[in-house]
Amino acid sequence: MVVRVRLRVDPIKCKAHGMCGELFPERIRMDDWGYPVVDPRALSDDLLDHARRAVADCPRSALRVDLIDQPGARERPDDPH
Repeated sequence: MVVRVRLRVDPIKCKAHGMCGELFPERIRMDDWGYPVVDPRALSDDLLDHARRAVADCPRSALRVDLIDQPGARERPDDPH
């Protein structure tokens, strides 16, 4: 079984510090108000370390890496395998 993960943001915890966008611009862009817009596709192995660094350095602990293959998880149609 291949375990796939994606990056998620908790919009309630996030206070738009922008650090995640600086640390992980490959998958996070900032909106007009400074809040992160996270690419919902699964993370490749080469990006996982960068994602974990962004999660660890978030001052509000608003980012997390979630398993996609959890029971009940849904995939987006544009999410490549």
